[in-house]
Amino acid sequence: MSTRPNFSIIIPTCNRSSQLSVCLESIVHQEYPYSNFEVIVIDDGSKTPLEPVVSKFHDRLNLTLLTQQNRGPASARNTGVAKARGRYLAFTDDDCAPAPDWLQKFEKRFDTKPNLLIGGRTINALTDNPYSTASQVLINYLYEYYNADKNNAGFLTSNNIAVSAESFRTLGGFDPGYPGAAAEDRDLCDRWRFCGYGMIYAPEAIVYHQHHLSPMTFLKQHFGYGRGALRFHKERSIRSAKSLRLEPPSFYINMMLYPFLKEKRKRTIFIATLLFLSQMSNAAGFFWSWTSQTLRRRRIRNNP
Repeated sequence: MSTRPNFSIIIPTCNRSSQLSVCLESIVHQEYPYSNFEVIVIDDGSKTPLEPVVSKFHDRLNLTLLTQQNRGPASARNTGVAKARGRYLAFTDDDCAPAPDWLQKFEKRFDTKPNLLIGGRTINALTDNPYSTASQVLINYLYEYYNADKNNAGFLTSNNIAVSAESFRTLGGFDPGYPGAAAEDRDLCDRWRFCGYGMIYAPEAIVYHQHHLSPMTFLKQHFGYGRGALRFHKERSIRSAKSLRLEPPSFYINMMLYPFLKEKRKRTIFIATLLFLSQMSNAAGFFWSWTSQTLRRRRIRNNP
């Protein structure tokens, strides 16, 4: 590519080659000029090489594969951004399939407001999997809660966002201190707003999420979110010079009621139960990390 592309699509991946292939195939079908976007895949320490997967797309995409030791998706995204040439960065995940007009929808928003952080809508593609469904119902609830005013959004997930490359780099990118997929997007949004930048929710920019979850991986996922939440709340407390603050009880009550308003009747109770279990796992991860950090500080004080 001799000219600078308009978009750089950033995709972190680790040990999910089949999902990555589906993701890249969906990007092949973007209704957007081939020469006006590039794709950067960051292999975050996969056990098997990804070149055999990626090589199938070299003649259909302007595609670059980068590799690094496993340091988590936040670090992997930053690695991709360091090589990105696009004016705008579009982030998605290896288990997502952007709709054909995904980049078009982002571009239309940037044409009028180029310095915003824009988040699109994520749709669960595994509707027969109740655990994947419950995780998406939770995200839907969070989006309605934090993004009631779509033009003044408060929370966007990292599997479907786009931003000016210059603004993203000025902010410092994702915080690599989040080792797993846990709250690094909440942290990015909070730092973005703290610096006075605007955020909007653009539901017309769609990706389809194909994250298969079992009972154990569902609970593990939300335990990890809880671990990340502790770091997020501490960092936000430092930024704002305020004490650590959690959501009010009404936030959790309304979360439990949300499926009864939004979901199919035949599985409403089960989805609501899974939301309850997700929050129990989240709390367990939060307090596990809290206890671990407290004990570590005590050991350091007692053994200077």
